[in-house]
Amino acid sequence: MLQLQSDTSLAWVGTVEAGIDEVLIDHAHCEKKAAGTAMNLIFSYVESVDFVQPLCEIVTEELEHFSLVLDLIKSRGITFRKQQPSSYGRRLSELVRKEEPEKILDRCLIAALIEARSCERFGVLRDHLRDPELAQFYGSLYDSEMRHYGIYLRFAQGFAAQADRKEEVAPRLRTLARKEAEIIALGDPFPRIHS
Repeated sequence: MLQLQSDTSLAWVGTVEAGIDEVLIDHAHCEKKAAGTAMNLIFSYVESVDFVQPLCEIVTEELEHFSLVLDLIKSRGITFRKQQPSSYGRRLSELVRKEEPEKILDRCLIAALIEARSCERFGVLRDHLRDPELAQFYGSLYDSEMRHYGIYLRFAQGFAAQADRKEEVAPRLRTLARKEAEIIALGDPFPRIHS
């Protein structure tokens, strides 16, 4: 369904539980970056009104999630701050091709994969965290991540159709999903949502 090419191990849940303060701070930054990604796409493709309007909704929802995570952080007495980000997003961005229409196709497919990985990981946290408040919180975000994944995938298909290149979407998604799985396997030396 999510077209990811690897599953999150339960060992990752242990890493999250051991570094939950760091993970919550990272999660807030991830929501902020997700809103920024949608805003950047709006600025880059503002003439595509059918593309821009759903992106406005994604920006709003991602900022609402950012606020929810900030509230959770505050309620737990954690100080929100800058931190070293996971290398996940940067590594995925390096895969984007430079020329159109390949560029917009890749940007949408990578955004879809990031949402898919977040969805998958939130499901793992919902099902396996020992902290019931956090398990419920991550479960509450699952559906929106799934919806965002579907929206970005439809965007990619729409742009490919406009360029008469629909047949490129599925193989490119498989290639990027394979690379995404490799990036996730590399991880980072600190606990993060995408480490």
